[in-house]
Amino acid sequence: MIPVAVASRPRLRVPGLLPSDPAREIYRVRRGAATVVALRPDDRITVRDLDGGQRAELTVLAPDGRDDFAGLGTAPTARATVLRSLVERGGDGAETIVARLARTGFDPSEAAAVEVFDRFTPPGAEQVFRAEREVIVVVGAPQGEPVVEGGIPASDLQLEVRRAEPARGPLEPALPEPLAEPRLDFQVDRASALAYEVRAGEFIQVIDVRGRQCSDFLAFSAPKLQDGKERGLDATATRSLMGNAYPSPGLCSKFFDHDLEPLVEVVRDTVGRHDTFGLACTRKYYEDMGYFGHVNCSDNFNAQLGPYTIEPRTGWPAINFFFNTAFDAHNLYVVDEPWSRPGDYVLLRAMTDLVCLSSACPSDIDPANAWNPTEVHVRVYPAKERFSAAIAHRVTPDAEPKLTRETGFHPRTSARTGRMTEYNGYWLPTAYDNLGAVAEYWACRERAAIMDLSPLRKFEILGPDAEALLQATMTRDIRRLADGQVVYTAMCNETGGMLDDGTVFRLAPDNFRFVGGCEYDGIWLREQAERLGLRVWVKESTDDLHNVAVQGPASREILSRVVWTAPAQTPFPELKWFRFSVARLHGPQGIPLIASRTGYSGELGYELFCHPQDAPAVWDAVMEAGTPHGLQPLGLDALDMLRIEAGLIFAGYEFDDQVDPFEAGIGFTVTPGKEEDFVGKEALAQRRAHPQRTLVGLELQGNETAGHGDCVHVGRSQVGVVTSGTRSPILKKNIALCRMAIQYAEIGTEVEVGKLDGQQKRIPATVVRYPFYDPDKTRPRS
Repeated sequence: MIPVAVASRPRLRVPGLLPSDPAREIYRVRRGAATVVALRPDDRITVRDLDGGQRAELTVLAPDGRDDFAGLGTAPTARATVLRSLVERGGDGAETIVARLARTGFDPSEAAAVEVFDRFTPPGAEQVFRAEREVIVVVGAPQGEPVVEGGIPASDLQLEVRRAEPARGPLEPALPEPLAEPRLDFQVDRASALAYEVRAGEFIQVIDVRGRQCSDFLAFSAPKLQDGKERGLDATATRSLMGNAYPSPGLCSKFFDHDLEPLVEVVRDTVGRHDTFGLACTRKYYEDMGYFGHVNCSDNFNAQLGPYTIEPRTGWPAINFFFNTAFDAHNLYVVDEPWSRPGDYVLLRAMTDLVCLSSACPSDIDPANAWNPTEVHVRVYPAKERFSAAIAHRVTPDAEPKLTRETGFHPRTSARTGRMTEYNGYWLPTAYDNLGAVAEYWACRERAAIMDLSPLRKFEILGPDAEALLQATMTRDIRRLADGQVVYTAMCNETGGMLDDGTVFRLAPDNFRFVGGCEYDGIWLREQAERLGLRVWVKESTDDLHNVAVQGPASREILSRVVWTAPAQTPFPELKWFRFSVARLHGPQGIPLIASRTGYSGELGYELFCHPQDAPAVWDAVMEAGTPHGLQPLGLDALDMLRIEAGLIFAGYEFDDQVDPFEAGIGFTVTPGKEEDFVGKEALAQRRAHPQRTLVGLELQGNETAGHGDCVHVGRSQVGVVTSGTRSPILKKNIALCRMAIQYAEIGTEVEVGKLDGQQKRIPATVVRYPFYDPDKTRPRS
């Protein structure tokens, strides 16, 4: 008999799709912003402080704009600081909220509120209110205090509305709000297609309304059609010019015709998985599957081509938005359900006047539309609008998407280069104009370089059990960490696999800061705090602390000119390796900073943390002080060369959650004899005692570089895999980091790096000591 607990589990988890409960609605209140919800009699609203320590302000209005706190069974206790600040500053959606409330006759600048929660509210706390009549509830999340000066950052709130009488049936989605005022706004019904015309510079938004629905897209140059030339999107030309399976926001963002002229540019993409290899579905496809007369996208497109001089085709090559395809290890073209969720979209910009066609694919005989074809929505926005280039990230599958952002230093870095790449949710330079990776590399090795590392995720760990939480989740012995000290550590799961690496700053006995690479770190830390019953707050401060690294032999002399430390702090020139000071720019009234002697280059170096609004001023001050010393900006390409030479590891390359710290080459972060239990302790003890693989350095013969994922052989057998490789300018050699079977990890062992299929071409290599450059780390310690 099957146990009840197993039988009662859902057969399939589909996080991110529409909830099956039509009475339940979820909203998010972003920090420093407000969310408006209309309630009807007997509706209940729950306000949740997910991270803890976040105040909430509720303003309650009658439909005519009058205060009506009694309609929610409460009374005002304070001024509505969030609403008033939205009126003052505008932007960030403030106009929409203020205009909506103004239509009721309400003046937000005079708003009162009832305060809910305080800085000591535990994570997950909630308060429930019931509407006695129709009311409008405005929930604001006040901003926190400046983190760089010791304040507590703000965090988002969650609202759950439980409707007494659901307005929509189950699985009925709400169409997302327009990004601006659209010129065209129409639905493409399921299993159909529509043609439409777009002018140069206009924006096309293709929306997957219900999720997991493909939308094939065609575009033709209208001027060329007028000349009798049919020039549409050409996937082969696009792949050849962009170097990607399909374009995405950033440098490689354009789709071309077969004259190699761009037709559309991808501005935003909230999905990240599409197809440019397959045809739009055809009559023949369905016939070959045994479904005769099945409606198909190619015939639907042909039916729309009447007004245009475009020749019909049996099968149309298209951009298949949201179509989830891939090539497997056997080079087979495989199809699975789309990644898109309700409301996901792609935003394109027309590079010329276009004739466009969009379909809502009718396939119901395979996973292409998750076996259930639905509608698609299209909006066209005027060319005057401006939209940021962005890719969407979700920290968990059912989380709201976050679009790529610009760091506080972006106004300065973007003025020096257009070579930007999306990294960890932000735009960062890969290299700078009139420099390039090699020149930037030498600036760091010989003089000094400044680099934007703001995408690193920062978390404030606060409260009486802050030390206990970090002791239970980090491999280092956090109890030995002194105030003003930093330690590099690993964070592992129960099997000993690395969730992340990062640094822990101890600001005070009960105040810590964790700086890692992944936004999920904060969620995981909160889960562990809840599991252990600890009184601690984990508050993300990434949006409050952006940072630059200033690295190189001249970095101390440069920064000594601009960084001021109070007498109670360690003087900046005296900071030792992995120590930090709370500081200011230029003097006691200057911009507040955290200055730490840390880095990712293998050189003497420092990091400066500041509020994003102060970032341009910090950049300018450092550049001015560094110009006499030859300071140059440095991008990600040069940083990769520096960190590989220094033997510094990178997530997704040297480690993931299947690789332990010993295999990743940072076994020193697992403190021997640490008495307290921590996540992964038992597994790591077993892995230490019975190692299978370890990180080694390889020196390759010749001038061909090794790349991530290249196989490493002794004879026919594979004994390792290259995790990172580069050509070292200073060593004049090709070097690589390799995760190697311990039987072949001894220095001097001769191996071969496999190219092509791993057998047809081999590069001789030798296991060598690493770090390759300055193996005793005398330079960063100097």
